[in-house]
Amino acid sequence: MQHDFAHRLAQVADEVEALLDDLLSPQAREGETVRPGRLIEAMRYASLDGGKRLRPFLVVESARLFGGIYSGALRAACALELVHCYSLAHDDLPAMDDDDLRRGRPTVHKAFDEATAILAGDALLTYAFDVMAHEATHPDPAVRIRLVAGLARAAGPGGMAGGQMLDLMAERARDPLSRHEIETLQAMKTGALLRYAAEAGAMLGAADAAQFAALSAYGTALGAAFQIADDILDEQGDEAALGKRIAKDAGRNKATLVSLLGIPAAITLRDELVQDAENALRPFGARASILIEAARFVANRDR
Repeated sequence: MQHDFAHRLAQVADEVEALLDDLLSPQAREGETVRPGRLIEAMRYASLDGGKRLRPFLVVESARLFGGIYSGALRAACALELVHCYSLAHDDLPAMDDDDLRRGRPTVHKAFDEATAILAGDALLTYAFDVMAHEATHPDPAVRIRLVAGLARAAGPGGMAGGQMLDLMAERARDPLSRHEIETLQAMKTGALLRYAAEAGAMLGAADAAQFAALSAYGTALGAAFQIADDILDEQGDEAALGKRIAKDAGRNKATLVSLLGIPAAITLRDELVQDAENALRPFGARASILIEAARFVANRDR
C-alpha cells in the first residue's frame, strides 16, 4: 500500500506540474490583454518544480472516492496549489517570516525583488479563482460557486490569512499562547487549506452531508498532524534535506505545540491526530486506503 501511495503521489505531482506549466504560460488567455514577462517568470518560479503537491493530491484522491471528473479535479487541485504558492511567496517576505531559502533555492523576493514577489503572490491568488471558476473545472455552476466560496473562506481572514496574522501577533506577545490559542492559529494558518483540499474533493464528487463531514474531519486532523510534524522537523530536521532554514521558529518566538508540550508529547499528539484522520475515513472502507496512507505519510515525513 505504501508503494501504491508513493506512486499515486508522484503521478499526481507530475500531472499538477504539467497543468500548472500550461496555466502559467506566457501567452495571454481569453479576456486578458498581455501577461508581463517578468511577472509570469516570477509566478512560474514560485509555483513550478516545487514540493510534494500534497494539497492537490488530497483534492484529487478525495474526488476519486466518488468517481468524479478527473480533469476537473486536477484543475481544482491546481487552483488550490496556486493559493498555497502565493502564500509561500508572501510568507517569505522580509515583512513576514524573512526567509531567503525555499525548496533549496532562493525565495521569490531574493530571486527577483520584493515588489515582484508581492505582485506574483497577488497574481497567483487572483488567478486561482479564475481557474476554479472556469467551466472546465465542473460543468455545474453551483458546484463551482461552492468551490470558489470554500477556497475564499479557507484562504481569507477566518482562514490562512487570519492565521498568519495571529502568528505575527504571537511573535510580539509578552505572554506565551495557550494550547487552545496555538491550535486555533495552526488550524487557520496551515490547517484551513489542507481541510479544504479534502472538502473540495467531496464537493466535486457530490458527496452527501455525512460524507462531506467525514472528509472535513479527516482534513482537519491531517492538517493538525501536518503542522506538528513540520514543527518537529524545524527542531530536528536536516536543513539540506528540507531545503530551508531550520530552528528558526524558536529564534522568532513562534508559538508551536512542540515548544509548549515538548517533542515527546508532540509526537504522541501527532500520532493521535493521524489515528483521528484514519477513523474519519471508516465510512469509505478500503476505497480510502490511499488517503489513510497520506495521513501516515504526513506524520512520518522527513522533509
